[in-house]
Amino acid sequence: MAPINNRAGAKTPAGYRMLNRGNDHAEIYLYGIIGQDWYGDGVTAKQFADDLKGLGKVKAIDCRINSEGGDVFAGKAMYTLLAEHEATVKVHIDGLAASAASFIAMAGDEIRIAEGAFVMIHNAWTFAAGGADDMRRTATLLDTVNETIREVYVARTKNTAKAVKDWMDDETWFAGKEAVSAGFADKLVENLKVAACLSHGDRFKNLPSALKPRRLAALTRLEALRRR
Repeated sequence: MAPINNRAGAKTPAGYRMLNRGNDHAEIYLYGIIGQDWYGDGVTAKQFADDLKGLGKVKAIDCRINSEGGDVFAGKAMYTLLAEHEATVKVHIDGLAASAASFIAMAGDEIRIAEGAFVMIHNAWTFAAGGADDMRRTATLLDTVNETIREVYVARTKNTAKAVKDWMDDETWFAGKEAVSAGFADKLVENLKVAACLSHGDRFKNLPSALKPRRLAALTRLEALRRR
Protein backbone atom coordinates (compact mmCIF):
# COMPACT_ATOMS: atom_id res chain seq x y z
CA MET A 1 0.00 0.00 0.00
CA ALA A 2 3.05 2.30 -0.13
CA PRO A 3 3.09 5.06 -2.76
CA ILE A 4 4.80 4.13 -5.99
CA ASN A 5 6.26 7.65 -6.26
CA ASN A 6 8.51 7.47 -3.19
CA ARG A 7 11.86 7.20 -5.00
CA ALA A 8 14.84 8.43 -3.01
CA GLY A 9 15.42 12.14 -3.55
CA ALA A 10 12.30 12.58 -5.69
CA LYS A 11 9.97 15.42 -4.83
CA THR A 12 6.38 14.29 -4.43
CA PRO A 13 4.04 17.02 -5.71
CA ALA A 14 1.37 18.08 -3.24
CA GLY A 15 -1.86 16.22 -3.85
CA TYR A 16 -0.37 13.61 -6.17
CA ARG A 17 -0.21 9.94 -5.19
CA MET A 18 -0.11 6.67 -7.07
CA LEU A 19 -0.79 3.62 -4.87
CA ASN A 20 -0.78 -0.11 -5.51
CA ARG A 21 -3.62 -1.36 -3.32
CA GLY A 22 -2.94 -5.03 -4.00
CA ASN A 23 -5.32 -7.54 -5.58
CA ASP A 24 -4.49 -6.09 -9.04
CA HIS A 25 -5.95 -2.71 -8.02
CA ALA A 26 -4.28 0.71 -8.09
CA GLU A 27 -5.37 4.21 -7.10
CA ILE A 28 -4.18 7.54 -8.50
CA TYR A 29 -4.76 10.94 -6.89
CA LEU A 30 -4.44 13.95 -9.18
CA TYR A 31 -5.18 16.60 -6.58
CA GLY A 32 -3.17 19.52 -7.90
CA ILE A 33 -1.36 21.03 -10.87
CA ILE A 34 -0.88 19.05 -14.09
CA GLY A 35 2.70 19.52 -15.28
CA GLN A 36 5.34 21.52 -13.47
CA ASP A 37 4.50 25.17 -12.86
CA TRP A 38 6.74 28.21 -12.25
CA TYR A 39 7.22 27.17 -8.62
CA GLY A 40 8.27 23.60 -9.44
CA ASP A 41 4.96 22.20 -8.20
CA GLY A 42 2.77 19.77 -10.11
CA VAL A 43 3.21 16.27 -11.47
CA THR A 44 5.15 15.90 -14.72
CA ALA A 45 4.22 13.51 -17.50
CA LYS A 46 7.50 11.65 -16.96
CA GLN A 47 6.85 11.09 -13.27
CA PHE A 48 3.31 9.97 -14.06
CA ALA A 49 4.59 7.54 -16.73
CA ASP A 50 7.31 6.16 -14.45
CA ASP A 51 4.88 5.66 -11.57
CA LEU A 52 2.27 4.06 -13.82
CA LYS A 53 4.89 1.61 -15.09
CA GLY A 54 5.89 0.94 -11.49
CA LEU A 55 2.39 -0.28 -10.68
CA GLY A 56 2.98 -3.44 -12.68
CA LYS A 57 0.20 -5.43 -14.32
CA VAL A 58 -2.82 -4.14 -12.43
CA LYS A 59 -6.29 -4.87 -13.75
CA ALA A 60 -8.21 -1.91 -12.28
CA ILE A 61 -7.24 1.73 -11.70
CA ASP A 62 -9.28 4.31 -9.80
CA CYS A 63 -8.12 7.79 -10.82
CA ARG A 64 -9.38 10.53 -8.49
CA ILE A 65 -9.24 14.10 -9.81
CA ASN A 66 -9.43 17.48 -8.10
CA SER A 67 -7.38 19.80 -10.29
CA GLU A 68 -7.60 23.13 -12.07
CA GLY A 69 -5.41 21.73 -14.86
CA GLY A 70 -2.06 23.00 -16.03
CA ASP A 71 0.25 22.07 -18.89
CA VAL A 72 -1.68 20.93 -21.94
CA PHE A 73 1.04 18.64 -23.27
CA ALA A 74 1.58 16.96 -19.91
CA GLY A 75 -2.19 16.44 -19.72
CA LYS A 76 -2.33 14.94 -23.20
CA ALA A 77 0.48 12.54 -22.33
CA MET A 78 -1.29 11.44 -19.13
CA TYR A 79 -4.55 11.00 -21.04
CA THR A 80 -2.82 8.76 -23.60
CA LEU A 81 -1.07 6.71 -20.91
CA LEU A 82 -4.37 6.00 -19.15
CA ALA A 83 -6.41 5.48 -22.33
CA GLU A 84 -3.91 2.93 -23.64
CA HIS A 85 -3.44 1.13 -20.32
CA GLU A 86 -4.62 -2.46 -20.25
CA ALA A 87 -6.36 -1.95 -16.89
CA THR A 88 -9.97 -0.85 -16.55
CA VAL A 89 -9.79 2.84 -15.60
CA LYS A 90 -12.51 4.38 -13.45
CA VAL A 91 -12.26 8.17 -13.11
CA HIS A 92 -13.74 9.96 -10.09
CA ILE A 93 -14.14 13.75 -10.38
CA ASP A 94 -14.15 14.54 -6.68
CA GLY A 95 -14.00 18.33 -6.81
CA LEU A 96 -12.83 19.83 -10.09
CA ALA A 97 -11.58 18.59 -13.45
CA ALA A 98 -10.71 21.79 -15.30
CA SER A 99 -8.66 22.53 -18.38
CA ALA A 100 -5.96 19.85 -18.85
CA ALA A 101 -7.47 17.79 -16.01
CA SER A 102 -10.79 17.62 -17.87
CA PHE A 103 -9.39 15.75 -20.84
CA ILE A 104 -7.34 13.45 -18.61
CA ALA A 105 -10.72 12.51 -17.14
CA MET A 106 -11.91 11.47 -20.60
CA ALA A 107 -9.54 8.47 -20.44
CA GLY A 108 -11.89 6.72 -18.01
CA ASP A 109 -13.78 3.63 -19.09
CA GLU A 110 -16.28 5.01 -16.59
CA ILE A 111 -16.39 8.60 -15.32
CA ARG A 112 -18.10 9.41 -12.04
CA ILE A 113 -18.64 12.96 -10.77
CA ALA A 114 -19.67 14.17 -7.33
CA GLU A 115 -22.85 16.24 -7.13
CA GLY A 116 -21.01 19.42 -6.20
CA ALA A 117 -18.04 18.88 -8.51
CA PHE A 118 -17.29 20.65 -11.79
CA VAL A 119 -15.86 19.96 -15.23
CA MET A 120 -14.49 22.95 -17.14
CA ILE A 121 -13.36 23.04 -20.76
CA HIS A 122 -11.77 25.94 -22.63
CA ASN A 123 -9.31 26.74 -25.38
CA ALA A 124 -5.60 26.35 -24.78
CA TRP A 125 -3.61 29.50 -24.12
CA THR A 126 0.03 30.37 -23.75
CA PHE A 127 2.58 33.15 -23.44
CA ALA A 128 4.55 34.11 -26.52
CA ALA A 129 7.30 36.53 -27.47
CA GLY A 130 8.89 37.50 -30.73
CA GLY A 131 7.97 38.98 -34.07
CA ALA A 132 4.86 38.70 -36.23
CA ASP A 133 5.91 35.34 -37.69
CA ASP A 134 6.47 33.97 -34.17
CA MET A 135 2.98 35.09 -33.15
CA ARG A 136 1.44 33.47 -36.22
CA ARG A 137 3.25 30.19 -35.55
CA THR A 138 2.08 30.26 -31.94
CA ALA A 139 -1.53 30.91 -33.02
CA THR A 140 -1.34 28.02 -35.49
CA LEU A 141 0.01 25.74 -32.77
CA LEU A 142 -2.83 26.73 -30.42
CA ASP A 143 -5.39 26.04 -33.18
CA THR A 144 -3.91 22.57 -33.65
CA VAL A 145 -3.86 21.86 -29.92
CA ASN A 146 -7.48 22.99 -29.58
CA GLU A 147 -8.51 20.72 -32.43
CA THR A 148 -6.87 17.66 -30.87
CA ILE A 149 -8.45 18.41 -27.49
CA ARG A 150 -11.83 18.91 -29.15
CA GLU A 151 -11.52 15.51 -30.84
CA VAL A 152 -11.03 13.86 -27.43
CA TYR A 153 -14.16 15.52 -26.02
CA VAL A 154 -16.25 14.71 -29.10
CA ALA A 155 -15.21 11.05 -29.10
CA ARG A 156 -16.00 10.61 -25.39
CA THR A 157 -19.15 12.73 -25.07
CA LYS A 158 -20.70 12.06 -28.53
CA ASN A 159 -21.49 15.76 -28.89
CA THR A 160 -20.97 17.51 -32.21
CA ALA A 161 -17.66 19.21 -32.94
CA LYS A 162 -19.51 22.54 -33.23
CA ALA A 163 -21.13 22.18 -29.81
CA VAL A 164 -17.82 21.32 -28.18
CA LYS A 165 -16.06 24.17 -30.00
CA ASP A 166 -18.67 26.63 -28.75
CA TRP A 167 -18.25 25.36 -25.19
CA MET A 168 -14.47 25.64 -25.41
CA ASP A 169 -14.67 29.14 -26.92
CA ASP A 170 -16.90 30.26 -24.05
CA GLU A 171 -14.94 28.56 -21.21
CA THR A 172 -17.84 26.41 -20.04
CA TRP A 173 -18.28 25.06 -16.52
CA PHE A 174 -20.46 21.99 -16.00
CA ALA A 175 -21.72 21.21 -12.50
CA GLY A 176 -22.23 17.54 -11.63
CA LYS A 177 -25.65 16.96 -13.21
CA GLU A 178 -24.78 19.12 -16.21
CA ALA A 179 -21.59 17.17 -16.80
CA VAL A 180 -23.57 13.92 -16.92
CA SER A 181 -26.19 15.44 -19.24
CA ALA A 182 -23.49 16.74 -21.59
CA GLY A 183 -21.65 13.41 -21.65
CA PHE A 184 -18.55 14.48 -19.72
CA ALA A 185 -19.41 11.99 -16.97
CA ASP A 186 -21.41 8.78 -16.83
CA LYS A 187 -22.70 8.78 -13.29
CA LEU A 188 -23.50 11.29 -10.55
CA VAL A 189 -22.42 10.25 -7.06
CA GLU A 190 -22.97 11.62 -3.59
CA ASN A 191 -20.99 14.70 -2.61
CA LEU A 192 -17.56 14.14 -1.11
CA LYS A 193 -16.07 16.47 1.49
CA VAL A 194 -13.47 17.68 -0.99
CA ALA A 195 -12.92 21.35 -1.81
CA ALA A 196 -12.28 22.12 -5.45
CA CYS A 197 -8.59 22.77 -6.04
CA LEU A 198 -8.02 26.33 -7.27
CA SER A 199 -4.65 28.01 -6.89
CA HIS A 200 -5.01 30.41 -9.80
CA GLY A 201 -8.71 31.19 -10.11
CA ASP A 202 -7.94 34.60 -11.57
CA ARG A 203 -6.96 33.03 -14.90
CA PHE A 204 -10.51 31.80 -15.54
CA LYS A 205 -13.06 34.22 -16.97
CA ASN A 206 -16.28 32.36 -16.07
CA LEU A 207 -15.41 30.97 -12.65
CA PRO A 208 -18.64 29.84 -10.91
CA SER A 209 -19.44 31.74 -7.73
CA ALA A 210 -19.41 28.45 -5.81
CA LEU A 211 -15.68 28.18 -6.50
CA LYS A 212 -14.66 31.65 -5.39
CA PRO A 213 -15.74 32.02 -1.74
CA ARG A 214 -12.48 33.71 -0.77
CA ARG A 215 -12.86 36.29 -3.52
CA LEU A 216 -16.45 37.00 -2.53
CA ALA A 217 -15.47 37.32 1.14
CA ALA A 218 -12.69 39.75 0.23
CA LEU A 219 -15.02 41.90 -1.87
CA THR A 220 -17.60 41.95 0.92
CA ARG A 221 -14.98 43.06 3.43
CA LEU A 222 -13.71 45.81 1.10
CA GLU A 223 -17.22 47.09 0.57
CA ALA A 224 -17.81 47.19 4.31
CA LEU A 225 -14.60 49.19 4.78
CA ARG A 226 -15.61 51.58 2.01
CA ARG A 227 -18.91 52.33 3.74
CA ARG A 228 -17.31 53.29 7.08
